[in-house]
Amino acid sequence: MDLLRYSISRLPTANPHLNFPAPLRRRSFTVRSSLSLPFSEEKAVYYKHLEAAVDVVDRACRLCVHVKKSLFSSDGSILEKNDQTPVTIADFGVQALVSLEMSKLFPSIPLVAEEDSMFLRTNNLVDAVVDVLADIATSRDKLTQDDVLEAIDRGGKDAYAFGPKPATYWVLDPIDGTRGFVRGSEALYVVGLALVVDGEIVLGVMGCPNWQESHPDKSSSKNQENENAVSMSGIIMISHIGCGTWRNTLWETTNMMGGLLDNWIRCFVDDCQIVHEARFCIPDSQTWESLPLSLLYNATTEAEYVGSKEVLLLPACCGSLCKYLMVASGRASVFIQGAKAGKAIKAWDHAVGIICVHEAGGKNS
Repeated sequence: MDLLRYSISRLPTANPHLNFPAPLRRRSFTVRSSLSLPFSEEKAVYYKHLEAAVDVVDRACRLCVHVKKSLFSSDGSILEKNDQTPVTIADFGVQALVSLEMSKLFPSIPLVAEEDSMFLRTNNLVDAVVDVLADIATSRDKLTQDDVLEAIDRGGKDAYAFGPKPATYWVLDPIDGTRGFVRGSEALYVVGLALVVDGEIVLGVMGCPNWQESHPDKSSSKNQENENAVSMSGIIMISHIGCGTWRNTLWETTNMMGGLLDNWIRCFVDDCQIVHEARFCIPDSQTWESLPLSLLYNATTEAEYVGSKEVLLLPACCGSLCKYLMVASGRASVFIQGAKAGKAIKAWDHAVGIICVHEAGGKNS
C-alpha cells in the first residue's frame, strides 16, 4: 500500500492543518439498488460501504452510456484538458455523482479524485453536467450549479490535506480510459472506486459498460447456470478484503438501462504457469518489441496459432484499470506496463485494480 501513501502525501493542499481520523462511522441510509452482495454482512466489515459503492458505480456507468449516446451527434460533449487528455462531460458527471452520494452517506470520509471544477467554470459547461445528473442523482431537491461544482471540488486536488498517519478516504477514477470512451462502442473504459482505511485498500468496484462476455474465463458462480441465459453487456466487478473478487453483468443488451441482475460470479486469475501459454496485455501506447521479453518470444494476436516461441497478445485497451479488470477476471494472464521516467504514479489509476487482482488470487509487482 506504499503507492497510496506516496500519492496522497504529495497532493497539493489548500489547508495544511486539516486531518481526518481513521475510524469509520456507520450511518443509517438507504441504497437505491435492491441487489444483494454475494457474501453476507457478517463476513464483510465494510459491507454497507461496498453496497453503496456498487450502487453509485452502477449509476455512473449508466450516466456514461447516456452521455456517450449523444457524443457522436454533438461535438460539444468532447472537451480537452490542458494536458491534452480527452475528457468528457461524463468524466465530470461521474465525479459529481459519486461525491454527492458518498458525502451524504459517509460525510466523514473524504474523496480523492482526478478532476476539479476549474475547466467547467472557465468554459461555462456546468449546466451540461447538471443536466446529466438530473435524473440519476438521489437529491430530493433540484441540483444547482453550486451543488455540482462543490461536489466536484470535494474530490479535487486542493480539497484535503492528509497528516503523517495512514488515512481513510475514497479513491475515484471517474473514467479510466477516456480515449476509449471517445473512440467508439468497442473500446473499453472503466469507472473505478475504492475505499482505503488506515492506508489499506479494503474494497473496490469497477464498472465497464462495453465489456462483452465473449471470452472464457476461470470463474465459478452461485448461479452459474444462468450466466448465458440472455445476451449480456457490461461488467461490474467488486472486491472486499477477505471476501474475494466477484463480477456481475451490468444489463441485458436489450434493456441497457435496467437494473443489475443477482448473478454474481466468483473471479479468479488465470493459473497458467508456462510463459508461451499465457495471455498477455500491454498498454496501447506500448509495443511488444519494447519489452525485454520480446527477445525470447514473438507476439501474435491469433489465439489458434500460437507457436512455441510465441505468446498471445490480447487487443490493447486504454487505461490502467481496464488491464486490471482483464487480469482479475481471468481473461488476461498478465499485463505489463512499464513505468515512465518523470511521470507520477496516481492512486486513482491503480487502487481499485490492486484489490480486485489481489482478492482474485493475483499479484501486483
